[in-house]
Amino acid sequence: MEFRLLGTVSITAEAGELPLGPAKRRSVLAALLLRANSVVPVDRLIDTVWAEDPPARARTVVQGHVSRLRALFEQGGADDYGVELATRSQAYELCMPDQLLDTHRFEELVQLAGHQKHPADAVLMLREALALWRGPALTGTVASEPLLVAAQALEETRLVTVEQLAAAYGRLGEHTRAAAVLRAEAAANPLRESLTAALMLSLYRAGHQSDALDCYHRTRGLLADELGVDPGPALRAAYEAVLRGLTTATPQTAAVTDGSARGEHSPRTAATDEITPSVAAVRDGEGGPGDGPGAVMVTSTGSGSGTGSGTGRGSGVGPAAPEWPAPDLLPRTPRGFLGRERELDELDAAVDAARVAIVTGPAGVGKTALALQWAHRRAPRFPDGVLYADLRGFSPDEGLEAADVLREFLLALGVPPRRVPESPTAAAALYRSLTEDRALLVVLDNVRAADRAGPLLPAGARSAAVVTSRLRLGGLVVSELARPVPLGVLGVDESAALLSAAVGADRVAAEPAAARMLASLCDGLPLALRVTAAQLAARPHWRLSDLAAELADEQRRLALLSVDGCAGPDAQGVAAALHLTVQGLPEEAARLFRQIGALPGPDLDRNAAAALLERPPAVAAEALDRLCDAHLLREYAPGRHTLHDLVRLYARRLRPDDEALLRLLDHYTCTAMAATKTAEPDDLPCCTLPEDARRPPATPHFAGRDAALLWYAAERDNLAAAVAAARAAGHHDRAWRLALLQWPYMLWNSLDGWVPLLEAAVDSAARENDPDAESRARALLGWLLTQEDRLPEALVHLRLAPGLAARAGEPSSEATALVNLAVALDASGVTEESLAHTARALALVEDGDDVITELLALEHRAQQLLAAGDPAGALACARRGLTLDGDTVNGLLGVRHSMLTATMGAALLDLGDPTAAEPALTRARELGLSHGSKETVQRAESELRRLRKTVRGT
Repeated sequence: MEFRLLGTVSITAEAGELPLGPAKRRSVLAALLLRANSVVPVDRLIDTVWAEDPPARARTVVQGHVSRLRALFEQGGADDYGVELATRSQAYELCMPDQLLDTHRFEELVQLAGHQKHPADAVLMLREALALWRGPALTGTVASEPLLVAAQALEETRLVTVEQLAAAYGRLGEHTRAAAVLRAEAAANPLRESLTAALMLSLYRAGHQSDALDCYHRTRGLLADELGVDPGPALRAAYEAVLRGLTTATPQTAAVTDGSARGEHSPRTAATDEITPSVAAVRDGEGGPGDGPGAVMVTSTGSGSGTGSGTGRGSGVGPAAPEWPAPDLLPRTPRGFLGRERELDELDAAVDAARVAIVTGPAGVGKTALALQWAHRRAPRFPDGVLYADLRGFSPDEGLEAADVLREFLLALGVPPRRVPESPTAAAALYRSLTEDRALLVVLDNVRAADRAGPLLPAGARSAAVVTSRLRLGGLVVSELARPVPLGVLGVDESAALLSAAVGADRVAAEPAAARMLASLCDGLPLALRVTAAQLAARPHWRLSDLAAELADEQRRLALLSVDGCAGPDAQGVAAALHLTVQGLPEEAARLFRQIGALPGPDLDRNAAAALLERPPAVAAEALDRLCDAHLLREYAPGRHTLHDLVRLYARRLRPDDEALLRLLDHYTCTAMAATKTAEPDDLPCCTLPEDARRPPATPHFAGRDAALLWYAAERDNLAAAVAAARAAGHHDRAWRLALLQWPYMLWNSLDGWVPLLEAAVDSAARENDPDAESRARALLGWLLTQEDRLPEALVHLRLAPGLAARAGEPSSEATALVNLAVALDASGVTEESLAHTARALALVEDGDDVITELLALEHRAQQLLAAGDPAGALACARRGLTLDGDTVNGLLGVRHSMLTATMGAALLDLGDPTAAEPALTRARELGLSHGSKETVQRAESELRRLRKTVRGT
């Protein structure tokens, strides 16, 4: 509820403005408000309501208006605001909190502006005060003498405030803005010499001398015409200052001076050296211009006013008196605080370096405990006290605003309750002035946004602040150069120590392995460990291994890590703490976090996030940043994000949409196809997209083969998990594709445990009844088993693969399967069967467009013939292969060419032509080194050694 006199007299409630009705009722209300919380006789109300002689029934009319006002108060919920219109014999009293009246707030802001050391703070307060005016004061009331006097007095205070605002702008050097403030008022009050004098000086200082002189001459003419007088000393002094160019000096006769430099808080009016008055109250009978109802008391704020020095001590408004005890609002030292010595040292360094430190970390990691532990240790360094506030930024409600905390801080610093400003701007300015010369420590706990912490930071260079948040609060880093202190989870030893402190060292020492398991299952999160300790304390007959076995069940883990009845924002345990973090996320970030529940692998990048969100990668990257800000994700490497197991379990509980997993699988499929195409551009694709595939918002572009292989390496665990998730969800068409598409990386890392993945691919292809896919999977699996010397297992798959490809009508797949079968058979020596397989493979792809498979067949057949004692046949195969493409090719083509060149050199040596063999073998070695083919390099060097022996023997 708000009562307004500065403009149209009105009352505003939650539902809007209340209908006051006729001017006489507004006049009754205005008279009561002008003497709020004081008794107003009915006779005085009658004098206020009637400009001329009142009628005989005037008293009855006033009583009727009072009755109607009471009904309006009830309609507006006045009781809730402490507002009552009481009858006092032959009088009335409007009882109400002062802060509901705009004239009180105006007065408060003007007074506080006079106490500010910094002109910028004064400008903010004075502008806020003037913004309360919505027109001429007491508009809509009867033009009775008491109300006219009160309106004139209020207008006088407004004009004085305008002059003060202009003076504050002048002290900031913003003379153009000062002139803009004054120009309109001088035009409306052309005979007010103080306004014109101030305007002249502002114009001149802004570089407009002619305009300043024009103001003087125009005003001088008006004074002569209207009043028949000459300009007074103030205006003449301003004129002389402009003429003499005294723009930087501050003589008492010609400049706007800062009273605070002389122990005063209000600036002197320009060019007069008269002390500027400020509003003390709008009260009837308290002195000022006139004695009637609504007279304004104007008091001097100069050195004789008793306001004290520039610090404001002893004024009742400024800082507390020196004898006020240093505040200590810190909660008790947290119990069970262990370790964290490194982090405490980091907090020391951050405070010393930046004076503002931000302790950041995920929910339940122990940020509050660290900040309080540090604050209790370091409190002696701050002799003027310690302030603490829990802003509850991650509680179910909206948390505390800075204004709510400012009131508590100001009270703790000794400001009397009645002098605590209602205006947040005024309260913040008073807080700054109180803390500027003190050595204070301020601890702000659970801060959600930088703008909630900013007004609460102490102003003095000897003060410091520690802020805790689940968010990174980059705004404080930018605006205050705050130093972040990231807080991670506890290590195994620290986790065990925390459990020991809670349940007893003997109990933990009896089961050290189980204690380590509990630490792992709790992710080293102190909140989870404390809840675990509570579970053990409530079940003394349980062993640690019993609880570890229960927590190992992912379906129950979060439920077990909750304890009812705990105090504080984490009362419900880990899940509740995470819930409060998630509910404050921006929309896109919250949606991405829900979709991350579908993530089967350990991490994700912006492209995977884009697929989950169905939004462009730039939008996904912003959402990832927000999740990292909230410590729900961690960017452990550039562009790669992971999350703790407990956070992952909570995300899964939020249930992503039904299509999230499919979108992610298709993103991996599309990206793997692009990587395969980049790594081996000359090979035919091993698969196409499923018909119902959901194309991702964007597919990464790979700069070259190395970039593609690096992607395979980075995503290997994710791709393996995606295959498993696809199979579990029945998406076998995606499963076999995701496995087979990794073949370029498998070729270079053949002994790296790929067999289980390809066994899953074989099963999924069979379930899809796709013979070509099954053939490819069995052929690749058989080749890998051969590399691992598991020939019997390899042959089981390799003997099935060619027939499956033939049934599918895929000659390239059949040829690859036949070559791989021949490789496995040749491990025991070349046979007619294996030679037949390579011959058949060549026939299938000869003169086709599958150069890679044809080279594969030629390469292996050439080696077979060489081993079988047919160097001429081997040479013919090698030369045929080398004509299929140039030797500058990359990827598999380059490898095949290097192998064929080595075979050609060996065949020439067997044919007795070492002169021709040597350059071929040397070239093969160079190609092998160039394309990273160790096998080629080893063969070429072996044959070169044989060549040298042959030459020496001759």
